[in-house]
Amino acid sequence: MQVTNTILMIRPVNFRMNEQTAVNNYFQEELSINNDEINMKAQKEFDDFVTKLRDYGVNVIVVDDKKEPDTPDSIFPNNWISFHNSGTVCVYPMFAENRRKERREDIFDILEEHGFNINNVVDYTAAEEEDVFLEGTGSILKDRINQKAYCALSERAHEELFIEFCEDFDCFPVIFTANQTVDGERLPIYHTNVMMAMAETFAVICLDTIDDKKERKNVVEHLKKDGKEIIDITEEQMYHFAGNMLQVIGANDERFMVMSSAAYHSLDKSRREAIERHCNIIHSPLDTIETCGGGSARCMMAEVFLPKT
Repeated sequence: MQVTNTILMIRPVNFRMNEQTAVNNYFQEELSINNDEINMKAQKEFDDFVTKLRDYGVNVIVVDDKKEPDTPDSIFPNNWISFHNSGTVCVYPMFAENRRKERREDIFDILEEHGFNINNVVDYTAAEEEDVFLEGTGSILKDRINQKAYCALSERAHEELFIEFCEDFDCFPVIFTANQTVDGERLPIYHTNVMMAMAETFAVICLDTIDDKKERKNVVEHLKKDGKEIIDITEEQMYHFAGNMLQVIGANDERFMVMSSAAYHSLDKSRREAIERHCNIIHSPLDTIETCGGGSARCMMAEVFLPKT
C-alpha cells in the first residue's frame, strides 16, 4: 500500500531553531521571541495537529521527547527512521550531529507494545563516519505501488547510499537535483519532500526546481507512465510548504491529504480542486514549527507500515 492509517509523531520539549541544520536548510528563519516561548507555541501547534488527525480517524502514536539529550528537531522523526510492511525498520545517517541524538531504541519497544511486529533493522548510520548522509523519507519519496524511489540529491542525500537503499528495498531509483534561489544563487533543496509529495493516484511537485531539463523530463515521464496525475506547484507555493504533504488513511478507509494551513492557503483554487478530485484535505496551522524548523506537516509524521503481530 502507498498510504497507512498509523503515524508516529514526537512531541517536542526543546523545540527551537537548530543552528546546525540552518547551514543548508534555507527555509529556516529566526523568531524574535525566546526559546521557551517558541517551544510552547510549537507544542500547541503539535497538540492541535494531532487532535485534528485523530478527529478524522488517523491512528496517531505520540511519543514525548526527552529533555536530555538536547534535540531541537525531534519533532521531525521521519528523517531518522522508517517502518516497512516487511517488518523492517530502517535507521538513517543524519547531517547535523545534534540530530543523531534523536535516534531512540525505545521507539521500537513502544511500537511493539502497540501490536506491531519488528523482525529486522537495516542501519545505514555507519555512513556518518564518511560524511555520507541519507535522511529517511525526507530524502526518499517511495512510490510503493510501482516500486520506485525518488530522490533530490543534496548534502543530506548521497547518491551512492540512495542507490544502496534502492537495492536493499528493491526499488527503481529516480534521481535528480532540485534547486531553490538563495540570495540570487541556485542551491540544492535540502530534502526531496519539501518540493514533492507522492500519493496513490497523484503527485504534487514543484517542477520549476528541477533546473536540468533532461532530469525534469525523466521525472515527469516516470510519473505519467505510472498513471499519476501531476499537480505542479510554483516555487512560491513551495516556500509555503505546499510540497510538504502526506496522504494518510482515516476513518472508514477514507484518504486525506495532510498539509499545514500555510500550504493550504498558498494553493490557488485550481490546485486545491485538483487534489480534492482524489481525496479530501486536512490542514492545521504550523507557523512556528515551519519558521524555526524549516519543515512542515509531512516532516512531522513517520508512517508506520509494520505488520500487526
